[in-house]
Amino acid sequence: MVTTKPPITLSSLDVDRIEALLAALPSSAFPGKDGLQAEIDRADIVAPEEMPPSVVTMNSTVQFSIVETGKEFVLSLVYPRDMDGSADKISILAPVGSALLGLSIGDELGWPGPGGKPMTVRVKQIMYQPESAGELHR
Repeated sequence: MVTTKPPITLSSLDVDRIEALLAALPSSAFPGKDGLQAEIDRADIVAPEEMPPSVVTMNSTVQFSIVETGKEFVLSLVYPRDMDGSADKISILAPVGSALLGLSIGDELGWPGPGGKPMTVRVKQIMYQPESAGELHR
C-alpha cells in the first residue's frame, strides 16, 4: 500500500461546497468526515479556471482501478444530492469518492475502503472534467 500521499489539487468552488456539506453533517452520519477534511486541508487550492485538466474535480467522470482487486470503474464524482441510484455515479461521501477527489492521472492513494479495509485507488484517465470543458460555475 502506498504510504506517501500524492499532492492533490482542489478547485476553490469545490472546497466551498464540500466544506458547507461537511459542516451540515454530524460525524456519526459520515465516518470519513475527518479524513476528507484532512485531504482538503492539505490540498493545493486553485481557482476553477486554473484547474489542470488531469485532476479529478467534482462532477468529473473518471476511469480508475482498485489496485488490490484489479477492478476498473468509470464513474462520475458527485455531491450526495446528485446521487440518483444510477450505477455510473459515486458520492464524494463514499470512501472511493473521497479518495478520488483532487488526484491526478497516474496517482495512487491508499484509503480506508468500505468496512475500513485498506484499498488503493489509481486514477487512469479523466473522461470528462467540467473545468476543462469551460463549465466553471456548475
